[in-house]
Amino acid sequence: MTAVTSSVSNHPRFDAILFDCDGVLVDSEPIVNRLIWEMLIELGIDISLEDSIQRFLGKAIREELDAIAEMRGAPLPPNWLSTFQARRNVLLEAEVEAVPHIGHAIDVLSRLGLPMAVASGADRMKVELQLNRTGLIEHFQPTDVRIFSATEVARSKPAPDVYLLAASSLGVSPSRCLVIEDSPTGVTAGHAAGMTVLAYAGRNAPGPLIAAGAARTFTDMRELPELPELLA
Repeated sequence: MTAVTSSVSNHPRFDAILFDCDGVLVDSEPIVNRLIWEMLIELGIDISLEDSIQRFLGKAIREELDAIAEMRGAPLPPNWLSTFQARRNVLLEAEVEAVPHIGHAIDVLSRLGLPMAVASGADRMKVELQLNRTGLIEHFQPTDVRIFSATEVARSKPAPDVYLLAASSLGVSPSRCLVIEDSPTGVTAGHAAGMTVLAYAGRNAPGPLIAAGAARTFTDMRELPELPELLA
């Protein structure tokens, strides 16, 4: 596919664009999904990589500890979560890259003049680590009003909390927010917040994304600025 040269309309349909982080801005999911699977195997849980991905994709591991203990049939070691986070951070610091062409998409969308923010179901340390590693942090400054994470809300995705916090902080109505997601869990969260969700299906099948409430799927970030849902 050739790169799109866009002259996006100055009459956008929305008042803010909210990006998920993992799988939308950064290609972290293969790295983290494999680590989750490896650490489940280390716990003695008999599960395939594919089943592990299906079970935990888009979910905050800290909210799945009881489920993992149930799968194991025994309590988790007391330091299991902190060990997971430390191993995760080392891998991401060394390996994570931006999703292909996301920088181009953000640059084009910035011509709309809308506030753009990150609304992630991950912890804030992970979000900022990845955005700094990939250089995408510059698109979401100042960070106090442009980065929102599960650290700041009571419930992570699929609950809508982080998206509602982002809209409130930006001073916009949820119904006037466009969400860019990539997992059924995240799409569910954006849809539950009353927002329009476009789903990047670069790695995940489009069917479950549509079933979760996505208005449309797309497979290349260069397509994003051209989608008709963006414009009034």
